[in-house]
Formats: sequence, C-alpha cells, structure tokens
Amino acid sequence: MAAQAQQETALDSLRGREIGVEQEHLDRVYRRLEEKIHEAEFLMNDAAQRGQVGTPGALAERDAQVFRAGIHLNRLNNEFEDFLFGRIDLLLGKDGKKGPDGAYTAVEPAEGAVRDDSTADIAETLHIGRIGVLDQDYAPLVIDWRAPAAAPFYRSTPVDPGRVVRRRVIRSKGRRVLGVEDDLMRPELKAFLDGHELSVIGDGALMAALGQARSHTMRDIVASIQAEQDLVIRAPAASVTYVEGGPGTGKTAVALHRAAYLLYQDRRRYAGGILIVSPTPLLVSYTEGVLPSLGEEGQVAIRAIGSLVEGAEAMLYDSPSVARAKGSSRMLKVLRKAARGALELNDSPARLRVVAFGRRLELEAEELAGIRRTALGGTAPVNLLRPRARKLLLDALWERSGAAGRHTDPELAAELRSSFDEDITGEDSFIAFLDAWWPELTPAAVLAAMADERRLGRWARRILNPGEVRKVARSLRRDGNSVHDVAMLDELQAILGAPARPRRKRELDPLDQLTGLEELMPVREESQRERAERLAQERVEYAHVIVDEAQDLTPMQWRMVGRRGRHATWTVVGDPAQSSWSDPDEAAQARDEALGTRPRRRFELTVNYRNPAEIAELASKVLALAMPGSVSPKAVRSTGVEPRFTVVGDTLAETVRDEAARLLERVDGTVGVVVAMQRREEARRWLAGLGDRVVALGSLEAKGLEYDATVVVSPAEIADESPAGLRVLYVALTRATQQLTVVSAERDEPDAAGVPDLLRD
Repeated sequence: MAAQAQQETALDSLRGREIGVEQEHLDRVYRRLEEKIHEAEFLMNDAAQRGQVGTPGALAERDAQVFRAGIHLNRLNNEFEDFLFGRIDLLLGKDGKKGPDGAYTAVEPAEGAVRDDSTADIAETLHIGRIGVLDQDYAPLVIDWRAPAAAPFYRSTPVDPGRVVRRRVIRSKGRRVLGVEDDLMRPELKAFLDGHELSVIGDGALMAALGQARSHTMRDIVASIQAEQDLVIRAPAASVTYVEGGPGTGKTAVALHRAAYLLYQDRRRYAGGILIVSPTPLLVSYTEGVLPSLGEEGQVAIRAIGSLVEGAEAMLYDSPSVARAKGSSRMLKVLRKAARGALELNDSPARLRVVAFGRRLELEAEELAGIRRTALGGTAPVNLLRPRARKLLLDALWERSGAAGRHTDPELAAELRSSFDEDITGEDSFIAFLDAWWPELTPAAVLAAMADERRLGRWARRILNPGEVRKVARSLRRDGNSVHDVAMLDELQAILGAPARPRRKRELDPLDQLTGLEELMPVREESQRERAERLAQERVEYAHVIVDEAQDLTPMQWRMVGRRGRHATWTVVGDPAQSSWSDPDEAAQARDEALGTRPRRRFELTVNYRNPAEIAELASKVLALAMPGSVSPKAVRSTGVEPRFTVVGDTLAETVRDEAARLLERVDGTVGVVVAMQRREEARRWLAGLGDRVVALGSLEAKGLEYDATVVVSPAEIADESPAGLRVLYVALTRATQQLTVVSAERDEPDAAGVPDLLRD
C-alpha cells in the first residue's frame, strides 16, 4: 500500500509539473495576444483619424481599414474555453523548409533522427490552437489547427507516426490549464527533450474527450479529430466531396470544421460565402456556436432546410403521406400547372375594350384565352411573360383595327403602329385590364390557391391521386409553413420569376454634406463592411455548399438547395441507413441533377465515437431489419452498462417521467426523450419540472443530436409512423453517449424482460 501511495504521489507530482509547463506557455501566449489586441485597437483609432482628411480616397481607405481591424480585434477578444488545446513533440524532419506559420513542413523524420539504441531527441515542439500566434520574432507560439503543420496532430497514429513522438491534449478554462492527456505515437523510443526523458500523462486523449458530459450545444472537436476525419476536413474543395458515415462517426462536426478549414485555406475564393444546410432548426441551434469557437464567423451561413427561403420559416411538420406527395418530383408538374392556372383567378376579365383611331376595339373571351395560351408557350418565368402577353394583345388589337393595310411605305406603317401602341398603352382601361388579366403572381398566392381542393384536383389530374389531393389541399389551409411547403415556395419563385425593380437611390450621408463632398459623391458609396452585410442578407448563391444529413432531403428540397450552389463546390454528408425519405432512389436522382456533372470524391467514416459498444450492438439489430447487409460503424469504447428495458406501468406519462428522472441522477449532462412525431407536445408535458437538462423531441428532430442518455419511447410506434420508420428508429437508438433506456408499450409486444419485439435477437 505504501508503495502504491508513493507511486500515486509521484504521478501527481509529474502531472502537476507538466501542467505547470503548459501553463507557462499559455501565459506567454496570452501576453502576446494582449499585445496584438493593443495593435488592433491602435489600427482602429488610426483608421478613425483618416476619416478627418476629407477626401473620397481617405474615406474609402478608412472604411476598409476599420473593417479589417474590427474583424481582427473581434477574433482576438474571444477567449475561448480551450484556446490552446494541443501539442506535438516531433523528431528532426527530412528537410529544413519552414512554412508561412514558421513551422517546419517535413512529414517524415530525417535519417539518423532515431539512434541505433532506440533513443532520439525532440527537435521541435508545436502547440496547436484555434488561431495562429507568432512571437515578436515571427516564431510560432501557436499553430492554427487548420495549418498544414497541425495535420500530424490529427493524422499521426502508432502505425504511421511520421515525426510525432508524443501527442498531448491540453484542457483549459479561460487562462488556466486544467489538465493534460498524452498519447505516445512511438512507444518503442526513449525520447529526450532538453536533456530530460519525455514524460507521458494520462490514459489517452481520445477516451478522455469522449467521456465528457454533453450540453445542449455542440462542442467543436478540434482537440479530438481523428485521422479519417482529418482527411475529409482537409480534402481539396474541387468538385463534390461526398462523405458517408454511420451514427456517431462525427459527420456533422466534420462538415462544420471543413467550412472553417476551407475559409482558412482560400478566403478569397470563398468570399462568396459558404452555406451549411441542416435538416432541423434543433440541429442548427445545437451547432451554430461551433464556427465562432473555431475562429470563423460571418462568411458561413448555417440554415435549416426549412429556412432557406427568406420570410418563409417552417414551423410545422407534415404527415408522412403528405410529405411524400409534396416532396416528390411529381410535385414539380403540379406547381407548373398551378402557376399558369393561377392567372385565371380573381375574376379574370373575359373581354377587352379600348378606343383607337376613333373606333372601339374589342377582344372576346375565346380570343383572350388563345392569346394567353400562346404567351404561356414561352419558356420564361410566368411573371416575365407579361411583356410578351402585352405585345400579343396589341398585335391582336392592331389586326382588329384594320390599320395594317393603310400604308405601303414601311416607315409610315411602322410610325402608325408605334402611334397606335402608344395610344392604347396610355389608356387607363388597358392598364387596368392587363393588371387584372395578367397579374403579378407571388409564390405564397399560388400556394394559397392550391389549398382549394377542386382547383388543385384540376391542376394535379393524373399526377396525384384523389387522396393525395385532399390531404395536400387540407395541409395548405393551415397557418404557417411546413419544411416541404418551403421547397414548394422556392420552386414557385423559380417558375414565376420576379419582374425587375427600379433601383432605389441611397440617401445622402449627412457627413458628406457637411464636408462639402456632395458634388463629388452625390450618392454615398457603401463601406466594405456595409456591402458585406448587405450581400450576406441578399445572398442566394454560394461559393461552397455543405449539406448535412443529406440522405433526408426530398427531390424538391434537392432542387431548392441546388439553386444555391449552381457554381459552387460541394461537400455532401450523409448515411443512407438513416434516411427518413421513403424513396431514396428518387432522391438520389434529384441529388445528381443538383450536383450536375461535377466529379465526385468519396470518403467513408467507419468509427463510432459516440455510442458505447453496448448501445451500438442493440442499434445494429434494427439496422439489419432496415437495411439488410449494411455494416454498423465500429464503436471505440465499452462502458459495461447495458441498455435498460422497461414496460409501461400505470401510465405511459408516469413511466417515461420516472425513467428520465432516473437517468438525470446517473449522468452529468443531458437526457433526450425520443417519441413518435405525434407525441411531441404531450411528451413535453410529461417532463415538465424536471429541469433544463432533459428535453423531449420527435423522432425526426433527433437527427444529428446527441445526449449523455436517452429514453426511446415505444420503438414500434416510431417504426410504424412512416415507410422509413425502421431507419428513423435506428437514428433514435444511436443518440446516447453513455446510457439508453427503452420504454415498451403494449404495441411493442415486450417479452418477460421488457425487450420489445423489434429489438430481440
């Protein structure tokens, strides 16, 4: 016992010494950051002084400098919880070339770096953090995690260590180092640093990171990125990068880190913005804090699939049968017919009467219908066909007037026709007729017209069956939009088009008037920052598009996302085994149309870092039913805690509440209660008063989220709610990082041990 106590004391002493070493370095980093903050503040003040010079050039230079200095200052003022999180100790490299960050670029060790007696000296130590920091002599104090020199921190393994001898993860809070965890990449070596043997602390950095409690927001994974994840994050951005991976492989985290990496690598190329599309608002809320913590914000937009259309936020979910009709490619034909049919609404006039050359001219309903059919024969959007319809009306009236044969001289005939058109189009009656006969249509107005079952039945004849027509029309009569309505609105916007609006002049800046610059600059130009903010708000196309949980997108949603990346490069992240869409082949065809002929580069993530082996094994039983032959990702750890099965007691509400309360006592982080979609609201009432650490969510809302523990309520109910129900159940069973409880109701046919039929061997 005394020997063991002595050993523990020695280990504590060694750990304390190593924490002290890292604390000393972190203190030095923060002193340097404070110097950089003062420099940025000086630049801000200097830029403000330039505005007093009073020339247009000085004002433009001021705006640009304030914008750059403001961004730099904002980044420096963000003291993240673990600003400095890693370190690698390296052997001497094959060559002595230094990269722009001041670190050597060699990947493999130099010949002779390891001596014949298996000893070696550490030639270089690099600290890895969220942004790069150089000292006064431009030597690296911290390497940006995205820099090439940081790649060995993520990619080095004992099988392929490269130059790395020791990898260390540093845990800190604010300016204080809390602990260190080491992995030896070359355990056979005795390595020396500054004459002392290299020490090793802890049981492994990855396992320590995986054991941390979860909150309701996603943490970045910069301290625990693994080799196969790093390959995806740093993959070249050309064309399409397609990433598949099962639950817990880090797909969402990889997508977010890839956005930060691409901006770091080529900020000019991605000035057009990066769009990240997430399946649900819950997942957006869960992930939106990651990019700022990685040192990136402003250039990346994270949007839920139901939030891609301005002013059409989706708050509702359609039933599976309605979702299948609205999301299918068939809906495209319905919308095209609806857009044209909507022109006939609002008591469209059946006769046109005008006076020209002293005569009254009329066009009757049949002629007007023929003109409309001819006009709609064009390929342009409906609203943009109005000028064509106007010209066809004038042609018909000109023909009716009989004036076409009055002059044989072409010039006189053209002059007469021009005068005729001018007289007609100046009449209030013609303007009023055209506004009523060919009104400017909006997507919302067309969608509202489709809520009439009879009308929709005409437009959807031989496309949707009568049951689908009835359900879709009924769903469109509700207040608010569903995620599938938003894709239809976007499609209608493309079908209808928007007439060009006259550009509004910007108001004069009072400061310009005071300086007497109004003659030189009658309309104040936007500053660089104002322009960036305006473009971000107006942006509908992006330089790079990242689609998370891509397997859930319907064909109509793929068309919507595709419009935002016509000229973009793409990262598509998904898992077919988790798809909630009933026809994956139809969706795959729409996806390929959206991506075009761009070459594909494919990656597969094979390691499950979220679930313990005990939970992963249970979920694999459902995967075998949902997609026979599919292979689950391999779990990297085991906790010894088996999933718990229980059967409903007095009431479902009491049983679920009791199980959630039980898990809250056993984990430090969050508990998710997953129910069938129609039970979401009542499940929230069941859990009232249990606190903020527990949350109720529908099966489709669980996508991409993770909790310390989960309660899955009635697997049979989740599996039966849609044709893709088994895949949705597979998702629900793979949300927990520590413990899982399954509550069975009568429909689940539980055995004596409470195990539901779907989860038995």
